[in-house]
Amino acid sequence: MNFLKKNGANILLIAFVVLLLVPTTRMPIQVALQRLFSGSPTEVSSEDRKQLSDYDWSLSNHSETVNLTQSEGRVVLINVWATWCPPCVAEMPSLQHLYDAYEGQVDFYFVSSEEKEIINRFKEAKEYNFPVYKPLENPPQLLASQSIPKTWVLNKKGEIIIEKVGAARWDDPSVFELLDRLLAE
Repeated sequence: MNFLKKNGANILLIAFVVLLLVPTTRMPIQVALQRLFSGSPTEVSSEDRKQLSDYDWSLSNHSETVNLTQSEGRVVLINVWATWCPPCVAEMPSLQHLYDAYEGQVDFYFVSSEEKEIINRFKEAKEYNFPVYKPLENPPQLLASQSIPKTWVLNKKGEIIIEKVGAARWDDPSVFELLDRLLAE
């Protein structure tokens, strides 16, 4: 009994590390931790906002080619992600909630370079219905990123209102208030 009292914390830490090393338990643990510690995304201050002037970016939803130019003058959310990325997977339920609330009002671009079959299996398993696009070319310079997940929210003038790297709670009331405000402008 004394052994457990003295070494209990160490035993728990070792067990946790072992669980992180096992592939089948690593991803769920990482996703849970990301969800636990992610917060609401914050707005870029008005003096630090960048303007997207080049919307030219061809994407494919695996059945047709679209171009981001069709979203000029609209409120846009762009999320670059992958199914193997724990922070990406962690924020997906909140992004699905946001998509459900604003489909048709906000233009959503969920962008992944993964193959169609991988994306479809993931979406089916999680019961997601948001549109996923594959980039056909490099994005405009302001939307280039080496990190995922990365999410931008643009207002109707093309200003980047949110630029978030890492997992966030996209269904936070502050995000709904922001989108409502941007749609009303």
